[in-house]
Amino acid sequence: MKVAILDDYFDTLRTLNCFGRLQGHDVTVFNDHVQDTDALASRLRDTEALVLIRERTQIRAALLEKLPRLKLISQRGVYPHIDVDACTRLGIVVSSNMSAGAPSYAAAELTWGLVLGAMRQIPQQMAALKAGVWQIGVGHTLRDKTLGIYGYGRIGRVVAGYGRAFGMTVLVWAREPNLAEARADGYQIAGSKEDLFAHSDVLSLHMRLIDATRGIVTRADLARMKPTALLVNTSRAGLIEQGALVAALRAGRPGMAAIDVFDTEPLRDPQDPLLAMDNVVATPHIGYVSRDEYELQFGDIFEQIVAYAAGEPINVVNPASLSSSRSSSRR
Repeated sequence: MKVAILDDYFDTLRTLNCFGRLQGHDVTVFNDHVQDTDALASRLRDTEALVLIRERTQIRAALLEKLPRLKLISQRGVYPHIDVDACTRLGIVVSSNMSAGAPSYAAAELTWGLVLGAMRQIPQQMAALKAGVWQIGVGHTLRDKTLGIYGYGRIGRVVAGYGRAFGMTVLVWAREPNLAEARADGYQIAGSKEDLFAHSDVLSLHMRLIDATRGIVTRADLARMKPTALLVNTSRAGLIEQGALVAALRAGRPGMAAIDVFDTEPLRDPQDPLLAMDNVVATPHIGYVSRDEYELQFGDIFEQIVAYAAGEPINVVNPASLSSSRSSSRR
């Protein structure tokens, strides 16, 4: 099959051990980011199997309708960036291993790295030292502080464990089924969402971005936080009300933020308010980006292509597409 891989910024995938699973297929890897529909249609005009790296590129009907040879989209995880209905209508199979039993330890570890970096001012202290300045202030330790976990899913559970290991009190707020799991794991449950924001010294967001969670963190929520508190977001920028975080940081509640996700990605504007603030530690959406995590994720993604080419598609999220004439020929 003619396989195209989008948004492999550093040409990493072909260096993975799992890349060998695509042997025998005609593979093209694109290292830049393109969202323009006509430009994408031009570069993907002969593509039969499309590999996506998470949600970096939006795949909508206007593009899909310009790709008559496309039979398979292979990726891993949730797929809000894909117009699945259009795929089904056009006979394009979407395969996505949801990895229901496995958290992204890479994302959890990056979350904790941001917590430590922000609380101890590590990036700022490093920059000062390189500029010839010896110490620029005093940070905060984590022991005996309160770690708030908003959303107790697979990653939130792991981050809560890190907090416990650092001697923090862990306070959780989530949907009721997840709260029951948090109770069973021995964590305290906040009296309310408002209570979580008011009492957390470090508050970390761990929810999927869906219609029900978009803007779920409001300006009023942030205003309840302590002036010494840290807000951490390694999930999705859209969980926070548009413009609310910048305004809250300027107002001093919370006093700090550590973020890995932005409203616009890739973000290449060094004048973006979040990047210009001294009380923000920011990384360019690298939570899941590690060689180990890539081996796991793309091992699954490439296996989905192999299975489709063999006439036995797996992890299909739109099974109605399998009956169409486009997908009836696997090779």
